[in-house]
This record gives sequence, C-alpha cells and structure tokens, in this order.
Amino acid sequence: MAADLTFRPATAADVPALAELVESAYRGEASQVGWTTEAHLLDGQRTDPETLAATLAAPGTVVLLAELDGLLVACCTVEQRTPGAYFGMFSVRPTLQGGGLGKAVLAEAERYVRSEWAATELEMTVIVQREELIAWYERRGFRRTGELSPFPYGNERFGMPKRPDLAFEKLVKAL
Repeated sequence: MAADLTFRPATAADVPALAELVESAYRGEASQVGWTTEAHLLDGQRTDPETLAATLAAPGTVVLLAELDGLLVACCTVEQRTPGAYFGMFSVRPTLQGGGLGKAVLAEAERYVRSEWAATELEMTVIVQREELIAWYERRGFRRTGELSPFPYGNERFGMPKRPDLAFEKLVKAL
C-alpha cells in the first residue's frame, strides 16, 4: 500500500471530499465500521465546508491529504506553534483503518513539521474517554500530560455530546 500512497497539501477544491472523509471517520453510521469513531460519545457533525475552508486559509496551517491511487483516504491538519506544531483532524477512511495507513500519515505529518517548520515537538488533544485511541498514540511516542481542557458544551460546531463528562487531554511527542 505505501508504494501507492502519496501526500499533498489540500486546496480549496478538496473541501467537499475532505468534509466527507472527516465526517465518515468520526460520526454517524459510516464511522462505526472503523475503530476511531466518536459516534458513541457525540452526535452531530464533526466539521463543515466553511470551517474547512477557514482552516485551509489560516496562516501557519496545512491540511495534509493522503491519496491511494488518486483516491483521498486520509488527512490531518498541522499548525505551526513555536517550538513545535499541533496535530489534529486526523481522519482515515473507516474501511481502511487498521492496515497501517494511520501510521504512515502520522509519520508524514512528523516529517513535514520537522522539515518545514523545524518543529521539535508535536502536540494534540484527545477526548479522555477515548482510551483505545490514546493508547495508540502512546505506542507511537506520545505522552499524556494530564493537562485537561473542557469540552465546549453548547457549541454544536464540536458536536452534540451524549454524556456530561467529556474533556480533552493534551498529548505531546518529542520529534
């Protein structure tokens, strides 16, 4: 698979396909095919075309796309933050999860932020209730910081929570 996998920065023309990919990986019935779903924690949308377009236009932010034989199969966002970078919106097509594609995308994101921004660390936030996902990141060198931030209850742009105790934890990886 890796030989046919290519990476490139997203453009405005990619927004519709990008929105579909992100939604399929996180929410709704399609997401439940994969193991990274948030559908048991949140209803509603994960993102929308307007938010994605704003992300693409933000200075110091790049959405990296992974394509397999020309088909969009994964993505992530990296944001420049001195001395490191933020990693987010990590999405892998649910039917392709578990086959090493996520590892390849994470490796490309790390390579990109080191080479483009001389980043020395990568940080992210993960919903603390997603223990299996946090364990996956820990196996890839991220460490839990214990730094929690509240879930933005009442802001449907982040989804509609199905439980009252959601919070984000910051994870960090030295590059």
